[in-house]
Amino acid sequence: MSPTTLPAAGPEHGHVTFLGAGPGDPGLLTLRAVEALANADVLVAEHEVLDVVRTHARQGVAVVHTDTDPSSDPVPGTGTPQLTVVDSTSTTVGVPAVRDAAHLVMEAARGGRRVVRAVSGDPGLDTDAAAEMLACAAAGVPFEVVPGIATAVGVPAYAGVPLRDAEGTDVRFVDARTASDRCWTEVGASDGTVVVSTTLDSVAAAAGELVSAGRKPDTPMTVTVAGTTTRQRTWSATLGTVAQTLKQAKVLPSPDGGRPVIAVVGESSAAARRDQLSWFESKPLFGWKVLVPRTKEQAASLSDQLRSYGAVPHEVPTIAVEPPRTPQQMERAVKGLVTGRYEWIAFTSVNAVKAVREKFEEYGLDARAFAGIKVAAVGDQTARALIAFGVKPDLVPSGEQSAAGLLEDWPPYDPVFDPIDRVFLPRADIATETLVAGLIELGWEVDDVTAYRTVRASPPPAETREAIKGGGFDAVLFTSSSTVRNLVGIAGKPHNVTVIACIGPATAKTAEEHGLRVDVMAPEPSVHKLAEALADFGMKRRAAALEAGDPVTRPSERRPGARRRRSTT
Repeated sequence: MSPTTLPAAGPEHGHVTFLGAGPGDPGLLTLRAVEALANADVLVAEHEVLDVVRTHARQGVAVVHTDTDPSSDPVPGTGTPQLTVVDSTSTTVGVPAVRDAAHLVMEAARGGRRVVRAVSGDPGLDTDAAAEMLACAAAGVPFEVVPGIATAVGVPAYAGVPLRDAEGTDVRFVDARTASDRCWTEVGASDGTVVVSTTLDSVAAAAGELVSAGRKPDTPMTVTVAGTTTRQRTWSATLGTVAQTLKQAKVLPSPDGGRPVIAVVGESSAAARRDQLSWFESKPLFGWKVLVPRTKEQAASLSDQLRSYGAVPHEVPTIAVEPPRTPQQMERAVKGLVTGRYEWIAFTSVNAVKAVREKFEEYGLDARAFAGIKVAAVGDQTARALIAFGVKPDLVPSGEQSAAGLLEDWPPYDPVFDPIDRVFLPRADIATETLVAGLIELGWEVDDVTAYRTVRASPPPAETREAIKGGGFDAVLFTSSSTVRNLVGIAGKPHNVTVIACIGPATAKTAEEHGLRVDVMAPEPSVHKLAEALADFGMKRRAAALEAGDPVTRPSERRPGARRRRSTT
């Protein structure tokens, strides 16, 4: 796409949706916002919400934001907007002759394009968005407003700070960056809750303005930075002590003192109440950076579960899946499915489902080819992959989700009830023989077919490798012995402050053989139970710190020079 090219034109005037992206948590986008983003031709977004909204935009949408690259700005200091296309090969180029967001929106809407203008918080509280709405109205361009959660409301909710009490406390909102003396006087004269939007290096000055306006210095105050994200941090103080509190926490002075914060002043922010209501920052793995060394497809549901515990998952593929070196065996087996050669087909992994599905698509087949064949899945994840393919498995282990668990429930061959005695087993080239041997013992003939090969993935970026070896990760989840061997092989051993969590005894043994100390083991071989076990570890670690009166820290937040010993057992 050239610097001056926008998506193809339609009617004379397009349509603009002014959309509130909320305070930072992507999960706070409304359903209407997601719908509007999916239909957008052009997305005009503030830089701070770009990552929140672009995930829901369709591929190929033009994304315009007002973040300036000083090295490419033809007129330094003018804020030339940037344009990029949302896909894996997107590049950023300048958009000439468009000097501000209002004109940018109008230019994008010209020619019938559907434009989404995304702002942080709620567009009704954004003065720039209001000016752009007026410009659209003056030009006769239709527009709509999709409200978002206001930052001044969403951040206190995530910080565990209620804005009103049972008596219906009055609530005032102040933007300290634009507040007049009259505004400070009015809020200082009231005894209600004041929500102040300010910056980290100006919060003490805002507290001083309130004291000067009549508020008592001992009035409770909370200060929250990076609200609704896993970087959120909240401090409790009073108007008179907030500067000292931030200094003791080594927050000020700081290079990032200009970061936006939300401060809540009043009895609603009292420390005792916040301790009881701080639901977000007290999640068991809050802010933990957790390494998930699996293939991207396998890591998705595990990463979602980790996020629910407050963690920040970082997926690093350690295994790459490739087709078998000789495809003829797989081709014969798939043809045998169609011709009635098999009574059963057993899937032992999501990758096996994917391999068979791809071969089906190559031959123009679909899920109907499974008609009359019994289908087994080794566990819930594999079963979900089959259901997504349009196949409901007949057998999923009722107990342990493994080859042994599958054999526990597998029926023996009965020549009276089973017209065919053969099982098709598509699997990896390095799979164990447990299932094959067990099926043969039950009287079945098995076509043991290599459906795919697993090879060591390419090394992750240098930054990730340094974080692994240098203690930048709080925990690593190992879901098989191969993930241990491959991660160490492509990235090196995790630092000794990193919590090591293993899915079972065999994986733990491999980790110990590589010199790693195993801190957490799943009670049963399930990735979800492994994530639960890590969350339980994090919760106990947090409780122990609170009981000892120590600050709650993450494993990576070690004291300089501190090292944890490894067990020699």
